[in-house]
Amino acid sequence: MNYLLSGSRGVAVNNSPHQQRQPPQPALQSPGTPWKTRKYSPGVQGLHEEIIDFYDFMSPRPEEAAMRREVVKRIETVIKDLWPTADVQIFGSFSTGLYLPTSDIDLVVFGKWERPPLQLLEQALRKHNVAEPYSIKVLDKATVPIIKLTDQETEVKVDISFNVETGVKAARFIKEYMKKYSLLPYLILVLKQFLLQRDLNEVFTGGISSYSLILMAISFLQLHPRIDARRADENLGMLLIEFFELYGRNFNYLKTGIRIKNGGAYIAKEEIMKVMTNGYRPSMLCIEDPLLPGNDVGRSSYGAMQVKQVFDYAYIVLSHAVSPLARSYPNRDSESTLGRIIKVTQEVIDYRAWIKKKWGSKINLSPELDNRLKIRDPVALCNGEQQQNRDSEPSYNQHLALSLASTQQLSSGSSASSVSSLSSSDIQHSGMKFSMKGTHNQGNSYSPVSSGGMRQPVGNRGHHQYNRNIWRRKKHRDSLPISLSR
Repeated sequence: MNYLLSGSRGVAVNNSPHQQRQPPQPALQSPGTPWKTRKYSPGVQGLHEEIIDFYDFMSPRPEEAAMRREVVKRIETVIKDLWPTADVQIFGSFSTGLYLPTSDIDLVVFGKWERPPLQLLEQALRKHNVAEPYSIKVLDKATVPIIKLTDQETEVKVDISFNVETGVKAARFIKEYMKKYSLLPYLILVLKQFLLQRDLNEVFTGGISSYSLILMAISFLQLHPRIDARRADENLGMLLIEFFELYGRNFNYLKTGIRIKNGGAYIAKEEIMKVMTNGYRPSMLCIEDPLLPGNDVGRSSYGAMQVKQVFDYAYIVLSHAVSPLARSYPNRDSESTLGRIIKVTQEVIDYRAWIKKKWGSKINLSPELDNRLKIRDPVALCNGEQQQNRDSEPSYNQHLALSLASTQQLSSGSSASSVSSLSSSDIQHSGMKFSMKGTHNQGNSYSPVSSGGMRQPVGNRGHHQYNRNIWRRKKHRDSLPISLSR
């Protein structure tokens, strides 16, 4: 990694013998980073520890799963009243357990209809006052027609589709890879929060879908040049920075597609186009659907380049934050490395407290829905035992420098190789100027790298920017937070 810092920051030092040195204080929670309750190790190891704490803090709690099951039950009651033989199934993040406190619930209804009865269900939902007034939207022109609504009692968003089996299959597919790569849930929750606060977590708002994001993370782990990157005790901080570097800087979105099946590969978009259906062409973010040959998962992600820009931004911020240079300009103990790119608002904290108060007594743990209990154990070693296991290996900072510095081989089962190809670019951030330089690939074969210079991301709308859904205080909910930024 090339840590080039232009400019310097003055540090005032008071050498007066009368200056009283204060004993070190324990790190406390600070606004926006409620997961941070301790002081972390320096550099990338500290980022690893912080990601684990963020995951433990943000993971679904039993009362949150109980609340969501009630939402599903209310909607299922309306559906069964209309069509007694219909089958309602959960898929998406609620099914896999990879959901944030304000994530949507995805439902699919199976039954015998010639066309999805969207309007009929919309009328029934309105009649039974299940949804917030004016929140029900019928998207019958979408690639997959759905009904979107916001639950009246909990303000949880719900998407309902009809006779679409791919969502249920995709949930099973993701669960299999969560077992295969035990670090995957930790990366996904951080990445979801990162995109959520920038309004880039939904195709509907110009971002990318959760399914696309998870497939990108799976591909990243599949094709990582270091075999140990897939181990349960690998450093999460290093993996997060490498993920941002790959998809924010090195991946060639113009020419390359992502393949998950058969161990994973980067493939030329021309090859993908040969098997695509209905005359479609590969999209900018081209991800071959591992469950439906010919389908491009990223086809509707028209804001993929905006996502690329914010990933590049996060790579620069984090890589400099964990570099040895950063130790010359230390943060206050209350500040957070991960908090440089993600925050959790007080409204979300209040919302979770309200859920605990109302549903805490209704907890009924379900192994299917509370997947957090299954996936925490493998990474528990990272906090306690990994240091002694790694004593004979190079330090994490050395790993980081070696893995991100020059060229990387990322090909697996394909003729493509990934070579770091960075144009010289100057980035203004926090009043300091960074200069990042790299080399260009001279080969004739296509390569999953970007040849363009990096710009300050237009998509980064500030750490405190969330989806603009405002909670309205209801008369029957005295303790509900006034507003919730999603």
